[in-house]
This record gives sequence, C-alpha cells and structure tokens, in this order.
Amino acid sequence: MRLLTLMDELGEDAVLPPERELAADYGVARSTLRSAIAELVMEGRLRSARGRGTYVAPPKLVQPLSLASYTESVRSMGMTPGRRVVTVEHHVARPDLAERLGIRPGDLTVHLERVLLADDEPIGLESTYLPLDRFPSILEVLRPEESLYRCLQDDMGVVFAEADETVETVLAAPREALLLGTNPALPMLLTMRTSFDPDGVPIERVRQLFRGDRIGFATRLRAAP
Repeated sequence: MRLLTLMDELGEDAVLPPERELAADYGVARSTLRSAIAELVMEGRLRSARGRGTYVAPPKLVQPLSLASYTESVRSMGMTPGRRVVTVEHHVARPDLAERLGIRPGDLTVHLERVLLADDEPIGLESTYLPLDRFPSILEVLRPEESLYRCLQDDMGVVFAEADETVETVLAAPREALLLGTNPALPMLLTMRTSFDPDGVPIERVRQLFRGDRIGFATRLRAAP
C-alpha cells in the first residue's frame, strides 16, 4: 500500500498531507482514502488529533505474558513506567471474586485501581483485588503509585509461583475510555489474571484493560512433550 510506504518515509510523529492532496496523488476517491486511514488508526499505526490532523503513531509496546511486573516490562522496552491512582478502597467480595480468591462471599478485599503509564502516556487501566485477611497492612506498606509486585515480594515476602490468565478483545466503557484518553470505538485488550503462591493459594485477582492501538502481547510457545 502506497500509504504505508509514505508513512515509513515520513517517520514517527510526522503529520500526513491533507486528504485532498493524497487522494489526488494516489488517484483514488477521498472516501476510499478516508477508509484506509480509518483502518490504520484502528490498527494503531496512525493517530488523529483535533487541531493537529493525522500523524504516524509510534510503534506499539509489546508486553510479555508472564509473571513479571508491569514496571519491569516497561523498563525492558526502554520506557519509563508510571501509575496514576484512581481508587484505593476496601471492597466487599461478591461470590465470583470470592471464589477466585479462595475467600468467603462478603469478606473484605483491598481494591486498587490505577491508570498504567509509559513515558507519561496512558496505555492501560488496572484493577487489583487482594484478600484483606491475608494482607491487612498492605495499605500501610504500599505506595499506590509504585509497583505492587515489588511491595508484595520485597516488603511482604510473597512468592508468585503461577497464574491463570485470559486475554480477549473488548470495547472500553465510557468511564474507562475517559481515564485512558482514548476513543470508545477503538478495540481494547482485556486480561483477567489470578496469581498463586507456591502452595496454590490465590494472591490476587487482576483485571487489566489495555489500549489496543498502543500495546500488544507476546509469549513463547513450546511443543507438548
């Protein structure tokens, strides 16, 4: 596609020429060009901003599917991780959450909701639930804008052994899109994870919503023995 070639020539953060000019250069209708641009915006290769126009987006971040912390993953990509705290509260566990955490319905959990940042850009929204009985002092130890995994491992001696995780594509709710500064029509990546210690006891239940235009996931697969 000639548009992709142009994007490579312009480079990251460069603004595309006006639609009328591009359509004339390529000999296509403006509606055809507009559809192609819209598809590339959905894929995260282009961005549109009011007052600026359409410009070439930076490459997507690639997040490994692993038990490594978000902080470690972002730093490994040469970027600065950050978090903006949205909610810190005690939350009553409903039956589905209680089952995941191995507690009783009605038991209290610690709920931590944060916007995940990479170089100050919002790329994800994370909600974490921890059993309060197991971590009664977590809010006294944790600095909510910093790594929860580092706090649990280094300050509280928790060992993460394994996790169950699912990934699917969804659309963001209006509140979520507002927190992430994105268009509700853009696809998002939703992960749901329950982490366990070496004894198989649940540590946390985590819901992460990532911008599909800014992040992808990678893992290594091995053949079954």
